[in-house]
Amino acid sequence: MRFFGTVYQLPGPLEDGMVLAVKGTPRLHALYGFSVNVIRIRPVGEGSIKKAATLLEQKLAAEGLFDAERKRPLPYPPQHIGLVTSSESAAYHDFMKVLGGRWGGVDITLVDVQVQGDVSPAQVSTAIVQLNQLPQPPDVIVVTRGGGSAEDLQAFSTEQVTRAVAASRVPTIVAVGHEVDVSLAELAADQRASTPSNAAELLVPDRRSYMLELRNRRQDAARKVMDIVRRQVGEVEAARSTLHSSAARIGERTRYVFDTQRQLLAAYDPHAALQRGYALVRHETMLVRSGRQLQAGDDVTVQLHDARVTARIKQVSMNIKEQTA
Repeated sequence: MRFFGTVYQLPGPLEDGMVLAVKGTPRLHALYGFSVNVIRIRPVGEGSIKKAATLLEQKLAAEGLFDAERKRPLPYPPQHIGLVTSSESAAYHDFMKVLGGRWGGVDITLVDVQVQGDVSPAQVSTAIVQLNQLPQPPDVIVVTRGGGSAEDLQAFSTEQVTRAVAASRVPTIVAVGHEVDVSLAELAADQRASTPSNAAELLVPDRRSYMLELRNRRQDAARKVMDIVRRQVGEVEAARSTLHSSAARIGERTRYVFDTQRQLLAAYDPHAALQRGYALVRHETMLVRSGRQLQAGDDVTVQLHDARVTARIKQVSMNIKEQTA
């Protein structure tokens, strides 16, 4: 029997001995006999499915689709999630339940697809392209489904879906099956999750843990602020004590200088000398400092501490020291 189709209809690299399920249109030709025009080809049986996935993995790995350098960080937490799954699946309900229980306020754009069967690869890959082409694309695309047999999960190890995940401009996280199940789409994604619930856990924080962490941070910040305030108060008190001591020392020095100056001024105060019995003698307007400034008959004014006396000089007698000078 002959089968006719294009290379694009192949599920990936094939080898002799693999069991394939072929969907097509039968034809009977007078010359060539019975043939089938191929519509779709897929491996069947766990051995063939695993072998096809291994061959495709080697091919795509050689192209670099699984390289760690291609992985992008996921936004945490995202504000908008594009979700590719079946709305009737347990995976959808598990993902939404865990997401809502851990965090709120996230917009979800669901693209409802079949997650197994012949039409699944085309629907899943088309959904990824559609989410990338939205006017406001999501922050992250989640592709997920629950566990199942190798045949059930086969769509997520096809070349079509794997390349769609790798080509997505929006960061991707893929969670297919259980933790032991690893699809090629998961290897091509920016991040793999072991289960749909784990995908939700990786995308958003737990609200209770987040609030506890915020409270602890607030308390820690308050303690640090109080430590800073106490340290600053201590420094201000020390500065004030130093300033007070300095001001006291300056005041003492100022009082000492003032008292010294006052005593000096008092010593030179002529009124103090007058109170001790001395007198100031003036001739006309001049202060008499020597007997040479006077002669008999001059009128003088004598300033006492409590009175002023006018007198006339009868005689000027110079002391012996002045006479010999």
